[in-house]
Amino acid sequence: MDLASLTTERLVLTAVSQDDLADLHALHADPRVWRHLPSGVHTSAQQTSDEITMYAADWERDALGYWTARRRDGGDLVGIGGVRLKPTATWNLYYRVAADHHGHGYAGELVQAAMQAAATVAPEAPVVAYLLEHNEASRRTAERAGLTQVWRGPDRDVPGGVRLVYADRDLPLATLEALR
Repeated sequence: MDLASLTTERLVLTAVSQDDLADLHALHADPRVWRHLPSGVHTSAQQTSDEITMYAADWERDALGYWTARRRDGGDLVGIGGVRLKPTATWNLYYRVAADHHGHGYAGELVQAAMQAAATVAPEAPVVAYLLEHNEASRRTAERAGLTQVWRGPDRDVPGGVRLVYADRDLPLATLEALR
């Protein structure tokens, strides 16, 4: 099954590529989508391009990765998201929605497609969402997707930040330690 291009009720999902650079850079350079992690704002198109290259390699290696999400009715960029297989043998669930599209359920729609795709490609690999505790919208999205909190602790990248790990199943201690 080719998962590089899917449609959901309202979205067209396509494997991230350099063709998406302008739109994805605008998304990642927008401080409104980084309210919970201001240091994440992309300051150059090269930074975004480097990420796209990394994400495209996931598709080559794992037959699954992050998608660019656009509205079916017009093609406007909604965001980026999906799953990518990590060295911990877990699927990292990611979703970033353009500020103008917040609050419309697009993240949940993208997450459902990602979880179904992960279950198709490698059902033995847990789906994991790694988020900051103060990001209520991200937490609600993970919980609505059926993920449960499996760890809470200090964030290694954000001074004073608290990280939450959500997963679709219990995780072995060694996996939890590697995720932190």
